[in-house]
Amino acid sequence: MQRVHRDLLDSYDEELEMEIEDRTLVGLDGMPVEEDSPSQKEARRQYFRELFRLQAELVKLQDWVVATGHKVVILFEGRDAAGKGGVIKRITQRLNPRVCRVAALPAPNDRERTQWYFQRYVSHLPAAGEIVLFDRSWYNRAGVERVMGFCTDDQYEEFFRTVPEFERMLVRSGIQLIKYWFSISDQEQHLRFLGRIHDPLKQWKLSPMDLESRRRWEEYTKAKEVMLDRTHIPEAPWWVVQAVDKKKARLNCIHHLLQQMPYQEVPHPVIQLPERERHDDYIRQPVPNEIVVPEVY
Repeated sequence: MQRVHRDLLDSYDEELEMEIEDRTLVGLDGMPVEEDSPSQKEARRQYFRELFRLQAELVKLQDWVVATGHKVVILFEGRDAAGKGGVIKRITQRLNPRVCRVAALPAPNDRERTQWYFQRYVSHLPAAGEIVLFDRSWYNRAGVERVMGFCTDDQYEEFFRTVPEFERMLVRSGIQLIKYWFSISDQEQHLRFLGRIHDPLKQWKLSPMDLESRRRWEEYTKAKEVMLDRTHIPEAPWWVVQAVDKKKARLNCIHHLLQQMPYQEVPHPVIQLPERERHDDYIRQPVPNEIVVPEVY
């Protein structure tokens, strides 16, 4: 129970991105969560210091991508509750959404099911000077579709025949493809699901598919092992992120991502704020009270 309590505390940290001070959190048993020890508070401070440093480097990387016209695709795969969304959020938090965007595709509709399997993903690929992060990707076929029976054996085998060539085509076209698998233990996923069940702010994250994935843990493990073995190619290798500790996983993933590109700081001209023009014949009109949002706070 204390482990789930601590996970709830961390989840609030993730949303606020600041140190928790004068605030009492209530655990699953209705009792206040114990306050952090000095060592825990120092660990949290160190985490945020390093996160902000890495995010500053991501801004430099973004500027370099724009300046050089580089094209980057990053795939984030892993079990449900493995922490993919958390690291994606930290990567994009300080970046320009016009440069770095997230593609999180829903289940295919009836029309998309009749298309070439990779077709709906192609439309989300980057142009020059763009970074696209796929929150799950075409590897759905090797994972959830295989385990849940959403594809046939022939479609499954055709995927493995096609995906290496598809990814080599992307790389030959000038797109850098980086693939991450977030690895967590059976016990850790169980605890994270409990946290979501008991946290009203996160219950929306639990779908019937997520709950079914708990029952089929071993089937997902077998599918993951086959996927990594058959799609780990020199042009686009897999990188496994140890994600039992969510905060360390974020830092390690961002640190590794920064090492994958030879970015340099792009010099920018000094910005000077121009003086506002003033005109004697301009009078600012009052805003009608009926359209003003009430100041409740």
